[in-house]
Amino acid sequence: MMMIPRKRNEFDLFKDFFEGDDFFPIRRESAIMKTDIKEKKDKYIIEMDLPGYEKENINLSLKDGYLEVTAEVNKEDENEEKDKFVHKERYYGHCSRSFYVGEQIKEEDVNAEFKNGILKICIPKKEERKELPEAKHIEIK
Repeated sequence: MMMIPRKRNEFDLFKDFFEGDDFFPIRRESAIMKTDIKEKKDKYIIEMDLPGYEKENINLSLKDGYLEVTAEVNKEDENEEKDKFVHKERYYGHCSRSFYVGEQIKEEDVNAEFKNGILKICIPKKEERKELPEAKHIEIK
């Protein structure tokens, strides 16, 4: 099969550079909602980057031991439909992440604040199970 060369314009080099697999692999929600989890003596702290989001568009829910964070950002630009983008990286839409925190955690245990594009969630450490009995040594004969 013969390939017909396509007509190139001055932006093709720019476009080819940024669209290569080495520069922008497939987007994943975890790439959009970059998260750090710190462990302290009595709690866990989740810090999640959500630049461009408003506090009103971020929701936390707790179900079956899973804490789910959902966020949505809308772009209302009348000219966007008419504009032809050469390159676009900014994300618009809905994204979510879930974290298992244990079934013993209740809504009132979780504290969250959103400041300067960073969502900070504090979750107390709670014992999930009874302490297991100490291991017994079995002699090999």
